[in-house]
Amino acid sequence: MRSLKVLLPLLIVIALFAFSAWCGWLPPAWNPWAPLDVRAEPNLLTRYKLSRLRDNPQLCDQVLSQSGLRLTRQQDSSPDVACPLSNTLRVQGGAVALSSSFLASCPLAVAFALFERHGLQPAAQAVYGQAVVRVDHLGSFACRNMYGREQGARSQHASANALDIAGFRLADGRSISVLRDWPKQGADARFLRLARDGACDSFNVVLGPDYNAAHRNHFHLDVGPWWLCR
Repeated sequence: MRSLKVLLPLLIVIALFAFSAWCGWLPPAWNPWAPLDVRAEPNLLTRYKLSRLRDNPQLCDQVLSQSGLRLTRQQDSSPDVACPLSNTLRVQGGAVALSSSFLASCPLAVAFALFERHGLQPAAQAVYGQAVVRVDHLGSFACRNMYGREQGARSQHASANALDIAGFRLADGRSISVLRDWPKQGADARFLRLARDGACDSFNVVLGPDYNAAHRNHFHLDVGPWWLCR
């Protein structure tokens, strides 16, 4: 009886929430059935909406049409290869240039667009009063286990769910490096921490130099099943 008393208010809230969404009373950003809008600030539903894109290329294309990214859809690989890929895209840049294009699952591509708009550029404006014009990365897809071990779980890189970012280029030509500037004091270190914190709103896992020595020179950003921001 006591558990029912605790559960009943929660069920009522869920029912009211579902009814409001069905009636169109909720704004799209807070409607779990509305497509994710990369122009809207990330919220508690962002991760759920990202997960809906994984196996839905049509919804993926709809969401990415508003992202400003230049993309090329990739053909699905054979399911019998070591690391099969489906619903993947090649991200070629957009408002911000890339050191090179990278392969991305649909959720990773959308998360990158969210990060660039709502995390990275606001951090750069807050610290430097100017934009980031290029992201330098170390790659995304790699068919390997975590940390390159012979045994163990597959890395999120093996499904193009992860991107490693090593640094940034500002509009005035200045270069910011995770390896060089994270340990320092001052504006560059502050910017990197703001960028890392902003990434945590768009990606499920964000790992940087404070996590371990393997990440001393980059931010690992992924949209895998776990949540961690370090």
